[in-house]
Amino acid sequence: MPILFNNPKTITTLKILILGSGGREHAYSWKIRQSKLCSELFIAPGNAGTAQLGKNVDIDINDFEAVKKVCLQNNIDMVVVGPEEPLVNGIYDFFKSDESLKDIIITGPSRAGAQLEGSKAFAKSFMEKYAIPTAKYKEFDISNFDEGLEYIQHHPLPVVLKADGLAAGKGVIICNNHVEALSEFELMIQQSKFGNAGKKVVVEEFLDGIELSVFVLTDGKNYVILPEAKDYKKIGEGDKGPNTGGMGAISPVPFATEHFMQKIADRIIEPTIKGLQKEGIDYKGFIFLGLIKVAEEPMVIEYNCRMGDPETEVVLVRLKNDLVELLVAMDQQKLGSQEILVEKNSAVTIVAVSGGYPGSYEKGMPIEFVYLENPETRKHIDDEGVGALVFHAGTKKVNDKTVTNGGRVLAVSAMATGLGDAIELSKTILEEIFFDGMYYRGDIGYEFVD
Repeated sequence: MPILFNNPKTITTLKILILGSGGREHAYSWKIRQSKLCSELFIAPGNAGTAQLGKNVDIDINDFEAVKKVCLQNNIDMVVVGPEEPLVNGIYDFFKSDESLKDIIITGPSRAGAQLEGSKAFAKSFMEKYAIPTAKYKEFDISNFDEGLEYIQHHPLPVVLKADGLAAGKGVIICNNHVEALSEFELMIQQSKFGNAGKKVVVEEFLDGIELSVFVLTDGKNYVILPEAKDYKKIGEGDKGPNTGGMGAISPVPFATEHFMQKIADRIIEPTIKGLQKEGIDYKGFIFLGLIKVAEEPMVIEYNCRMGDPETEVVLVRLKNDLVELLVAMDQQKLGSQEILVEKNSAVTIVAVSGGYPGSYEKGMPIEFVYLENPETRKHIDDEGVGALVFHAGTKKVNDKTVTNGGRVLAVSAMATGLGDAIELSKTILEEIFFDGMYYRGDIGYEFVD
């Protein structure tokens, strides 16, 4: 440390800590372990899959003093933050204000930058200020509650209600009638349906179109665009039923043409980066753009301040670059000299979940990985960009047995020359994994396959 790309003699290896325990963090672990710059890998708290790639450390990642202790004890050089909560809680600021931690590379924005995800009202105001295309909106809290009722009563349907703060992915409600909208509005503000996250509510117009996710890595001045993805939130096939954390994803997205992606860069990414600079916000990390294509135009549904899950599980398998090199370039504000290399093949990830998810479900179900014993399905991704990987999410080891430990249990990512072939390969692996109550959608990517 430090690593300077223009002087190869100074390049050294890094001890890296990943924060998180889901499929995204297993995918990070898989990708980072391939880097020539990674000498040792730690994951906190990790899962049964990450334990095969590095050392799991059982701590609460929102306990920053515990994170500090792990960093100092293990001489950590880089911290890769998976979930949003530590970023919104200010882990970047904590590191930069501590003399013993300030030289550690940390992937993520300051607390101020993380407001793009941590506060829907902040994000909407930011987009309005910098003319970034998004749905029309108004925000309300207890002080103007009656005004909010009146506004909703006369709002065209459907109408979208969003809890201002983090609500574990459950704070967005699309209402198809005014009675439901008024009831939900009251539950959020008056009855604390989403706790403090819903004390302020953003009411916005419903956008009709098709969604996609675009991922940007920025050093605060320069940026690179990673492979795009489309995720599938509904529990049921045909996009039916309640929302989940994500049942699968595909990449590339067939309608994300070069022309459409250029619109995204010009109208959304560029003004976002420039807006952060004008606001004096320190932002070195990922920006997840939740977008919707309305007619032929891209509009922002939401920002996230980290990579998505399960999108990471298809984005990283298509990314040919050394991820650690990109993160070092981010830290040194050298992303302007980096070229993103993308595998041309199609990738899909299909998520296997516990029975009852996204409602109540049981944990501790033993998982059988029969595919590991079958030479026909025990595949990795080869030099031709074809193969499959199993990324653990809600799993843990109990007496040398892997058991379920969450709603989303694992994700099978497959890559092939065509999307249909990738889907079939993923499902072939899933058919040889078993746990009680296991469920997955068999139609991920359905609208793009003949």
